Amino acid sequence: MKVVAITGASAGIGLACAKAIAARGDAAVLSARRSDRLDAEVAAIRAAGGQALAVTGDVTSEADMATLVARTVERFGRLDVMIANAGIGYHDTLEATPPDVMRCLVDVNLMGTLYAARAAALQFAQQQSGHLIVVSSIVGRRGIAGSSVYSATKAAQAGLVESLRAEWHGTPLRASAVYPISTATEFHDAIRRDYGFTVQGRGPRQTADSVAQAVVRCIDAPKPEVYPYRRARALAVLNSLAPGLADRLVTRFGRRRTP
Repeated sequence: MKVVAITGASAGIGLACAKAIAARGDAAVLSARRSDRLDAEVAAIRAAGGQALAVTGDVTSEADMATLVARTVERFGRLDVMIANAGIGYHDTLEATPPDVMRCLVDVNLMGTLYAARAAALQFAQQQSGHLIVVSSIVGRRGIAGSSVYSATKAAQAGLVESLRAEWHGTPLRASAVYPISTATEFHDAIRRDYGFTVQGRGPRQTADSVAQAVVRCIDAPKPEVYPYRRARALAVLNSLAPGLADRLVTRFGRRRTP
């Protein structure tokens, strides 16, 4: 049995990961700000025969992420995997993105990942085992129009994982980055709720469950990068080999703000 902590686990990809992990007999520790949602989902997992624990917390709080790891180890004796999944979005041009929104994206998407990763890394070093999985986005590999700040935070996550792979080379510790494409979750509903507008975009989509299954496969067989939508890997390769061509290609996938 593996013990897996997941941030942003009250909905979307995080919740799908928790359900998939618990369904196969591993222990899922769900963390998010909405305690009512966490409690309800943990109760459902337990009712289905799975092992789960709810730890309410905010990824922008270093203390909360330390508590997440401490509660996990207290309950299950160790932490095998940390899935840093919590994130928020905002889509508009750079000049139309207010500085306070920029800061919020950095705090949640980047600092939240760093706090969760560091809390897990301290435990991994102590037990000499562990696997960090960061849920980034394909726009962290190739930015698109209307998502400049969001893309920047996702690219920073990619840099973190690459650096950790170098730091942990030759040790039992592992780090992986997951690059989903646009995923059917409440992500865009949250943008409408928090900022009062909707976002339109074109391109393929995938389900949260398909991303979760890719994450589970990475837990079983760790790999540096995971592309749940396999064709997305080609975009990352193209951007490295021919960025000008990639510039033209991604114009069809830009995000547009609508009232």
